Amino acid sequence: MREFRQPGGEYSYVYSPYREPIATIPQGEPVAIYTIDAFGDAIPDESTLPSKTLGPYLNPQTGPFFIEGAEPGDTLAVRIENIEATRDWAVSCTVPFFGGLTSTNLTQMLQDPLEERVWLYRRTPENTWQYRDKWAIPWAPFFGTIGTAPLIEAIGALAPGDHGGNMDVPDVTIGNILYFPVKHPGALFYVGDAHAAQGQGELCGVALEIAAKGTFTFSVIKGKAIAWPRIESPERLMVVGSARPMEDAARIAYTQLIKWMVDDYGWDKLDAYQLLSQAGGCYVGNMVDTTYSLVASVAKSYLNSH
Repeated sequence: MREFRQPGGEYSYVYSPYREPIATIPQGEPVAIYTIDAFGDAIPDESTLPSKTLGPYLNPQTGPFFIEGAEPGDTLAVRIENIEATRDWAVSCTVPFFGGLTSTNLTQMLQDPLEERVWLYRRTPENTWQYRDKWAIPWAPFFGTIGTAPLIEAIGALAPGDHGGNMDVPDVTIGNILYFPVKHPGALFYVGDAHAAQGQGELCGVALEIAAKGTFTFSVIKGKAIAWPRIESPERLMVVGSARPMEDAARIAYTQLIKWMVDDYGWDKLDAYQLLSQAGGCYVGNMVDTTYSLVASVAKSYLNSH
């Protein structure tokens, strides 16, 4: 299996259509891609404070990758075969004026920043992640930031959008298939920001950040354009919408899920609306980024019941 690391450590901090691909990957070939953590591996202990260490660049991405056969108007399907931590520790922290329960640059108030604090978690032989002798978090890995190049803009790797990006959605995990719009030849795929685990909403803005090795297989759905990222698990179909206010993110996700049901499964639009009103799922991926990401879902068991 071919393995890829970012050449020269020159990671991308934007999802950009203007960067040269670091590799070309044929459809169907499993490949391993290495990523470093959201802080560029710069917070290795609890005495290293974010404000003293981090600059303006966060969420380093490995890529872009040119996927053979992908053309504008297609859909890129990305199957996550495996995620491995490449070190035995994870880090989380509070960052000044960043998080779900503090004032931020987008939600400003007359308030001092919360105290900076770093939590270092150690991997146990049972593959949980232990904070001192206080609590342990089960291994539930995923990539917080993943997607394809936007049409025109170079969008920062802290921002989610219709290209994917920093969605922080725990269903971006092993065994699931991600679907992304293709807006450029080769799709220009990026990935980074691996997490050992994260609660829904990523409340303080920082998950259990790890360096990782992901194994991926790519395929292209020709001539099928989608508007927003989709996720397929063995049990559910999901769509991710990202916006502010949060209800607009939910509206995007549910509207695009109904479109998926209508276009691919033959549902009547209002029947799908009714079903999701009674049996749909919706959770918050992140409530801390430039836009919020919500995931709307439906169980596959309903899809052939209409």
